[in-house]
Parts: sequence; structure tokens; C-alpha cells
Amino acid sequence: MTEHIVVVGHGMVSHRFVSTLGSRYADTDLAVTVIGEEPDPAYDRVGLSAYVGAWERAALHLEDARHSADPRVTVRSGHLVTAIDRSARQVELDSGEFISYDTLVLATGSRAFVPPVPGHDLPGCHVYRTLDDLDAIRAAAETAGPGAHGVVIGGGLLGIEAANALSLIGLTPHVVERNDRLMPVQVDGRGGALLGDLIRDRGIEVHLSVTDTVIEPRDGADGDGGVRVTLTGDDGETTAVEAAVVVFSVGVRPRDELARGAGLALAERGGVLTDRACRTSDPHVFAIGECAAIEGTCYGLVGPGYASAEVVAARLGDGPGADAEFTGADLATKLKLMGVDVASFGDAHGRTPGCLELVVDDPVTRTYSKLVLSDDALTLLGGVFVGDAGPYQLLKPLLGRTLPSSNPLSLITPGAAADGGGVGVESLPDDAQICSCNAVTKGTLRDAICGGACDVPALKACTRAGTSCGSCLPLMRQVLEAEGVEQSTALCEHFDQSRSELFEIVTVTGIRTFSGLIGRFGRGSGCDICKPTVASILASTSSDHVLDGEQASLQDTNDHFLANIQKNGTYSVVPRMPGGEVTADQLIVIGEIARDHDLYVKVTGGQRIDLFGARVEELPQIWRRLVDAGMESGHAYGKSLRTVKSCVGTSWCRYGQQDSVGMAVLLETRYRGLRAPHKIKMGVSGCARECAEARGKDVGVIATETGWNLYVGGNGGATPRHAQLLAGDLTDDQLIRYIDRTVMFYVRTAERLQRIAPWLESLEGGIDHLREVVCEDSLGLAAELEGRMESHVEGYVDEWAAVLDDPDKLGRFVSFINAPEAPDPTVQFEERDGRKVPVLLGSPSMPARV
Repeated sequence: MTEHIVVVGHGMVSHRFVSTLGSRYADTDLAVTVIGEEPDPAYDRVGLSAYVGAWERAALHLEDARHSADPRVTVRSGHLVTAIDRSARQVELDSGEFISYDTLVLATGSRAFVPPVPGHDLPGCHVYRTLDDLDAIRAAAETAGPGAHGVVIGGGLLGIEAANALSLIGLTPHVVERNDRLMPVQVDGRGGALLGDLIRDRGIEVHLSVTDTVIEPRDGADGDGGVRVTLTGDDGETTAVEAAVVVFSVGVRPRDELARGAGLALAERGGVLTDRACRTSDPHVFAIGECAAIEGTCYGLVGPGYASAEVVAARLGDGPGADAEFTGADLATKLKLMGVDVASFGDAHGRTPGCLELVVDDPVTRTYSKLVLSDDALTLLGGVFVGDAGPYQLLKPLLGRTLPSSNPLSLITPGAAADGGGVGVESLPDDAQICSCNAVTKGTLRDAICGGACDVPALKACTRAGTSCGSCLPLMRQVLEAEGVEQSTALCEHFDQSRSELFEIVTVTGIRTFSGLIGRFGRGSGCDICKPTVASILASTSSDHVLDGEQASLQDTNDHFLANIQKNGTYSVVPRMPGGEVTADQLIVIGEIARDHDLYVKVTGGQRIDLFGARVEELPQIWRRLVDAGMESGHAYGKSLRTVKSCVGTSWCRYGQQDSVGMAVLLETRYRGLRAPHKIKMGVSGCARECAEARGKDVGVIATETGWNLYVGGNGGATPRHAQLLAGDLTDDQLIRYIDRTVMFYVRTAERLQRIAPWLESLEGGIDHLREVVCEDSLGLAAELEGRMESHVEGYVDEWAAVLDDPDKLGRFVSFINAPEAPDPTVQFEERDGRKVPVLLGSPSMPARV
């Protein structure tokens, strides 16, 4: 008999519940209906600020946001549940439709609280909670124009994030806080003071100890022309800010109105009252996430929400965990606000009687660290970090435990961040949480390692650790190392060095041959791993032809013949078409080549034309005709730049905001032929409609009204990823320089066959670190990286043309050395549905298409 489960709300916690339910009871006869009020399916509300600049809703959607992989799940987005009929066990939608349930799960979340200050309901006032909220704020900011101000009421975590969003939109932000410091819940007085200074340094005005706020229309009768915000401090002084928008971010309230209407018990301070099983006063109704008051307490963080979701998912079956209960919540906080590290955990304010506070306040490095200890200085009770949260990750799991060091001061002194503050992962007990988002302990990770998970991706797949905020990834690597799983960086058995280390060796020593490199830094004669890797490094560090001298023998088959080998031993030829542009004469030449050599023709997804079925001895003949027509190698065979896809932009499109074709041509011409650890694909979209799918590329560029947004780390393939915003509203010159630095930093530091997305994921500090290197030149490498790229651009030579001009290289393009004119008799074709297809000897013919 089918169990009908209805879930009201489709946020992060609801998504976790349905995903856990689906995997836990994969063979159970379930019918799950998820009803979401917003038009979007579940998205990353914690990362809401990432929407600013990109303005692409789908980029925030959670993996399989609509649960399309599970046919038992139906997602109804854009629908509001208006009532619950508990006696009939059904819910009513705003459309008048009724849906029956056996079990009802309330995941209605919370709403932003708006204090009843005068003028709070004027049109210029907003909250910071949903994608629609951000769209409304953006529209108001665009109407106001450059130089306008925005006011954020509330100086907590979300308030500072909202201020950062206003800054990215182009407003001058003001943060208003009634307390004497920012983030008063998470940090103490001195930490809050330093945080305020660091935030002010980033162009945000901070108003503290504000006791009264009045909002009035500035122009017109209703505030459409902006508002005037008058702030009164505890000293009686007033400040007036003329603002385009006001954003309220002073906390949330649980959405319990549906439960209230159904007669379910509520907690004294709001929220749907549940027991530790997350069951409400009706045994057929559960509540999870921010709407649930578990034993009277609401938790406004995603970690406790996930925990409640997993409790209910376990409770709905009769297998292991059927008696699961909510055992408490980790309320620790670690985040980076506008580039400023902030973290707190445990008794951050030192409220435990008799506790000791150990503080390091460093005005030179502008960092603040505090540990709260028991009265005997042996047990860790809490901590606060501002400016540098390095020690946090290893200290937080020791909360309530005896410290491993007899000198607690050594745990937070300068330099502690680099070495874990004298605390190693080996000192953590098995029940210490490594991933607080998903409640994964060190013991769980150790069990997974014993079960065969030998790297971070494998640990993520089997434990969920590191799949939410990702801050625990360095600690996961340390657990692997502590368990004796050596994370070798050796390229292969012939080189102890990693690819990035060999890159530096080649750069510094000037060695230009594989034999010279292996003779001095390696051993043996090499293999199919190190030879092409070194060949790529040599090609990346000079403009020498890949078939010059000894290098020719290092190449894999594709690079050896400058073409992609196909299944029957023939090759494909892909001429470059920068930006997808091609002349009529060039198209005619391509058609004539295809006709004369009887080639199969296909338009690729990268705006190029692929010619299939060329025999090796035909390649130079085909290249000659293409080169004479003004075309060149498209490097479809190399670990190098493939294409720069583009839409038509302002050239033709009425929505275009910049010349996307011109930029795509410029980028493809600049980076053509650049050898890299893996292939590189780029895209340039002329507006936010994203017709070039730029966020699915290694490097993506999207036009804005004032310039370009630059994204990195996207790709399709077996593990699709959306690219992340690196920088916004760039000029042409800034865009080129930032791409130069990014791509060359990748070429310099990535490992063998590591594409940009996994490279970025493995990069310590991720996108934030890359932004510091590329945009802020934190490593002082900008000039060197740009110089290397200029050397590549100046030294570029078309590889096909170079072969045609060199008789020795031309001699390689034969099927048989002793019979240069003889074709390979094993290469055969047949025709299927009017198309030429390869036939493999000894294999049955390909079936006809239907």
C-alpha cells in the first residue's frame, strides 16, 4: 500500500528531507508531494548573496532541485497551502485543490521580521529573504541610479550580508544596529569593535547604539522617490540618510500560521511545538526546520534544520534509526563577511560562572582571538575569532573537552592558523564533529576510510561531509592523512614531483627536453602519464611546435597527428571559428573539402564544423586548403583552449548589452593554442539571458549594462558545475587581465588532467583565494602571470601551417613508412540513413536509426 507524504514548503530543509527519504527507502512504495510557495524549487538560501551580480536563479538551485531522479516525488512550485484538514488528512491549495496525506511534514520555514518603526511599510522598504526580495531591491537601486544610498536595519550576520549585496548592486550601504557592536549574538565587545572597523574599511557606513528610527517619504506622497531615514543614537544625536532603499534584517519569525489555523500546539514564543522526534501534537504531522519549535526552541540555522529533517526521514520507516531523536544543535558560526573572517562557538560571551577568558588582540595584523576556558583552564567552553578564523576548525570540535595543550595561549597566538594552533586532527575524539552542517563525526569519516574511501570526493559521496558550506574540507584531508592514507602528489613512478612542481622546475631551470628533465629530476625512461604531461608543460612555457625534435615522441595520438583519432582509425578535422564567425567563402571551402574527401560533416556544440573520416595521409591536404582559406587549427585534439562560444550580442540582438561576438573573437584569438592541464572552454553572453551558456564553461563572461561579469569553474560532462562569480562589472581591459591571470595561474598550479572546476575546488580557500590572487594580487604574481600570457600571444604559430612548411614534419603523416602512398586497408566505411559511418573490422554493422 502506497504511503502518501505531503511536504509543505520547499526550502533547503525540505529538500534534505525528501532526498534522505528517497535514498533511505529506495525500494519503498511512497508517493511524496512537495508544495512550495515560491516559483523556484529548493535553492541555497544561505548563499543568497551569490545571486547578486549573476542574477541567475538556476545557479542557486540545489542539486536535483525538483527531485526528478525519483519518480515517486512530485514538486508543485508556486502554490500556497491555505489550510490543513486534520480530520480528513488533506491540505487545501490556493487553487482550491485538495491533496490527501498519510503523513504531513511542515517545512514552512520563517519570515523576515519587520519592526513597527514609523514608515516601515513604505514602497522603498524591503526585506532580505528570497530571490524575489533581491530582484525588488535591485529594481529600486537601478531606478535610483549611481551614487544612491541604501540603509540596512540590523547589524547581524544577515544585515552585513545585505549591506554587501547593496554595495555590489551599486549603492552606498549604511548598517544600523541598536546594540553597541555588529553581530552582537556571535561576537563580544572588542571583537565587534574590530569587525566594525574592518567593515567600514570596505566602504560601509556603520551606525551603532541607535535607539530610534523613523522612515519618511523623500519625494512624492508614497516614498516611490526614495525615503529619508532619521536615526537617533543613545546620546540623543540624530543622523538623516537619504536612501533609495531600506532593507530590514533584524531577525526572523517562524511561519506557524498554517499550524495555528489547524489547531496544532504552538510554542510560547512561536513555532510549531514538537517533541524530540519532531512530531507535533498530531501524530500524523511533523515539523522540521525553522518553523519547528523542538521542545519549545526554534533554531534558525541550516545545520539543526538538516538534523530535524533526517530525524523525521528515519522515523517514517521501520529500519535502523526508527527511534531517532533530535539531540541538540551546533550553533557555532563561521563565515567570511566581505572578505573578513568571523567565527564563534560555545560560550562566546563568557557567561559561565568562574570561566576564564584568554584574549589575543593584535592591532598590527588586525585580528582578535578569544578562548573561554573553565576555571581550571583545562576545558574549552567557547571562542571568538575576527579577522583570522584559522584555529576555529580544529578548536570547535574540542568544545566541552580537555584541551590537548598545557599552554592554551599557544592555540591562538599569531601563526596558530597556519598549523592548527598546536592542535592536530589526531587529538580529536571520534565523536567530534568534523562537518557541523551534516553532523558528520571524525569516527564516521574513519569508518568510511576503512571502507575504501581514499580521497575527499569519495568521503563527500558516502558521508555528505563537505557538501554544504565546504569549510570542513581541509579537516577532511587531515583525517585522511591521520589515517595513513597518503595523499601522494607524485606525478607517476618516474617523478616524485607533482605537475605544478615540475612546471616550476621547468620554468626556473630552463630545461627544454623530457630527457633533460627526467635525467636530472626523475628516473627511468618515462611512461604514458609523465611524457604527455611534460610535453604539455614544455608547450605551456614556450612557443615551440609540439612536433619539434624530441617533443614529437612525447605526444599522445591526438597531439601527434594534430587531429582527433576516431573509432575506426580515421581522424576528424576542426578548423577554428572564433566566436562562431565564418565567411561564406570559408563555408564553401569546407563543403568542397568534405565532398572531395568524402567526409562526414557535423556542426558541433561549440559553434564550429567537424569533418570526420579523414585518413592520416589526407590530413595535410585538408589543412592546406583550410589554411589557404584563412583558417587554422581549432585545437580540438589538444589539452588547450577549444572554443569561445558566443551569442550575437549587440551586433544583432535587441536584448544585447555588450558586443559578445567581438569579445569572444578577442578571447579566442588571444588564448588559442595555449596548452593546459586539461581542455578549456569559454563562453561570452551578451546579456543575462545567457544564450552562450557561459556559466557552464571553464571561463564564462556575461555582459552587464556597465561591463562584464567574469565567472570561473563551470563545465558540463559527467559532473556538471555552474561557474562561480569571480568579479563583476569589469571593463574590457580588466576582463582580459583577470582572465590572463586566472588561466595562467591555473596552468601553473593545477595537476595533471585537472580541469578548472576541480582545480578550483581543491584550491585552498576556493573562489575567495582565487579572487585575492587575481583581483587583489595577494601573491604578487599578477605581472608575472600577465607577462607569461603575453609571451604566449606573441609567440603563437598555427600548428597546421607549421607542419605544412616543414618537410620533416610532413613525413609523419602516412599510414605506412615503407609505402607512403598506400592507404590503410583496415579503414572502412558504410552508409547508414544517408550518412557515412565507420565500420570496425570484426564487429557487426551499426543498426539503422529509427
